[in-house]
Amino acid sequence: MTATLVKEASPPAVNMADRRRRARRRGRIIALVFVLPALLLLGALVVYPVVFSVGRSFFDASGSRFVGGDNYTEMFRDPATLKAVRNSAIWVVVAPTLLTGLGLVLAVLVEKIRWATAFKLLLFMPMAVSFLAAGIIFRLAYDEDPDKGVLNAAVVGVHDAFEGTSSYPTARARDGRGLTKGADGSYRTTASASPGHTVGLGLVGVLPKDLPKDAKPAYAAAGQQAARDELRGVVYLDFTPGGGGKEGRVDRGESGLPEVKVEAARDGKTVASTTTAADGSFHFSGLDPGSYTVRLPASNFSPPYEGVSWLGPALVTPAIIGAYLWIWTGFAMVLIGAGLAALPRDALEAARMDGANEWQIFRRITVPLLAPVLTVVFVTLVINVMKVFDLVYIIAPGPVQEDATVLATQMWLVSFGGGNNQGLGSALGVLLLLLVVPAMVFNVRRFRRSQR
Repeated sequence: MTATLVKEASPPAVNMADRRRRARRRGRIIALVFVLPALLLLGALVVYPVVFSVGRSFFDASGSRFVGGDNYTEMFRDPATLKAVRNSAIWVVVAPTLLTGLGLVLAVLVEKIRWATAFKLLLFMPMAVSFLAAGIIFRLAYDEDPDKGVLNAAVVGVHDAFEGTSSYPTARARDGRGLTKGADGSYRTTASASPGHTVGLGLVGVLPKDLPKDAKPAYAAAGQQAARDELRGVVYLDFTPGGGGKEGRVDRGESGLPEVKVEAARDGKTVASTTTAADGSFHFSGLDPGSYTVRLPASNFSPPYEGVSWLGPALVTPAIIGAYLWIWTGFAMVLIGAGLAALPRDALEAARMDGANEWQIFRRITVPLLAPVLTVVFVTLVINVMKVFDLVYIIAPGPVQEDATVLATQMWLVSFGGGNNQGLGSALGVLLLLLVVPAMVFNVRRFRRSQR
């Protein structure tokens, strides 16, 4: 009787197991139905292009002839590609390191200010700007013309505040009118002058915008008599408005040139120097008897300081990295700040109770505890930097495009930007993929370990 009951109870258990298997199978089918569109898109937009690019890299520019590994060999023989590899290495080393460091410092400092949310929002706002718009903004900011580029305007302003600027960069002397030009750009009198005399130094070529508003007529100053131990003179614009006048002579209506540096030299040595007044007059007093040469130093005529060539061959890569930092600093700060908020506060308070200062707490407690977060941020930025294209292509001018190129821009230039060699471009794409994959795998493994 007992055996009969056991046998009759067995089928329901088998039915329950079948039901569970059918339920699991049905769940897998439903999950596959929902995932299938994403898988199709992934295959069409990622897998197929990767497979096609790998295959295309073994064919020539036309795609009709199989060349094996010739494209990969050519890739490392091409100077432009080698320069792109070098620039990409600079990007990978410099940009993520600076961004991670800036993000860490800002995240720690933001915790100590009152308007932390507003400050984070301000720094994160550049993330909302597209790389195209950011590239245009910084292309204008880096313009070499101080009237257009804000950075050079600031640099020129600081330089002129400390070093000064030339008064008359376009001025010159008339040929055969008492002044001769030296090899260094200065002007000096052809005839010697002695104390008790007055000399006239006429210049032309002064632009109206360079003539100071406080300049006065030089005629009265030219007629003044010099004392026995005094050498007087006048620096004037040898040009009469409306025409007329005589060359080499101070006529009525001709303006003096103020703020011109003048030197008196004897035996090749400067013995006295002064600056002209509003009417262009100057004088040297207390001179010993003898002959002197009056000289106008080259600093009066040197071209104005134009600033820094930010987009020249030497600085174009650091300049573009600067634009990249402006965009991504907020991203690094927010991620690191989230990790900082999750730190155990008891460890920090215990360190303060033990007498540790803020620098010691930052270096020995905060940074070690944030190491996993810093690593994720750094690796994520490395992946992003390897694919940078927009900023380099937009900011770098055409003549220095090759000096700033990275692997992504070189791949585009070789394939579509005039090279029309999609075989070599595909090989560059495969190289870029091989360089990015290890960083992606490392990041995925760290995410999985953190979830466990």
